[in-house]
Amino acid sequence: MATNRYPFTLRLPEDLFDKIGKLASAERRSMNNLIEFIIADYFRRQEADQAQP
Repeated sequence: MATNRYPFTLRLPEDLFDKIGKLASAERRSMNNLIEFIIADYFRRQEADQAQP
């Protein structure tokens, strides 16, 4: 994982914010860590899909 991190403001609808908070708590992660994981996983899947013939 990259060592350089850049602060970024993200505005979310309340219901999505609450869902992320509940899932992060259940997985014992911070909300920031969960969002970072979800975004990284999305890009891994996209790259894997593009690599398939």
